[in-house]
Amino acid sequence: MAGLENILNIISSQQKQTENAVISSAEKKAETIIADGNEKAVKEYDEYLKKAEIQLALNYNNALSSVDAQMKRKALAYKVKCIDEIIEKTVNKLNNLPDDEYFDILEKLVLRRADSENGVLYLNKKDYSRITEKFRKIVQKLDITISDEYADIENGFILSYGLISENCCFRAIIEAERESIRDTVARELFGQVKK
Repeated sequence: MAGLENILNIISSQQKQTENAVISSAEKKAETIIADGNEKAVKEYDEYLKKAEIQLALNYNNALSSVDAQMKRKALAYKVKCIDEIIEKTVNKLNNLPDDEYFDILEKLVLRRADSENGVLYLNKKDYSRITEKFRKIVQKLDITISDEYADIENGFILSYGLISENCCFRAIIEAERESIRDTVARELFGQVKK
């Protein structure tokens, strides 16, 4: 029986060696798989981190651009508001000038707008009642008749040559020249031209 026991011991020993070899091979494969998995995970993590950093920088730059654009729009809106307020104050100041100063301004307007034909000038009721003699003489020299009919305007005058009439009230002039006036006021107030 000792021979059988030796055979069994040899088989058992070979089985143990085979088991150990299989286990060792499996452990080495598992280590290789784990190492490959870790390497791939680190690589994926690094790529994800790079993409996230790029996206974060892009989002940050977009946010900065958006805030910058909003600030510029608000600054421009404020400048336009300031300019419009100054224009409004100017119109009010013109409306409240003493008669001689007011009609000196109207005289300059008439001289600029007068045509070679005979024209008719219409004033509002308030201005018609306070017309200066100097203004009346200037208009007559230009062959322009001051109408007894009142114009429905706040200030200034309407100058008519037959079918063609030009509204020379201050607001109409300002509206016609609004962008140019805004640019001029912007230069004075803010040291630059509005763009």
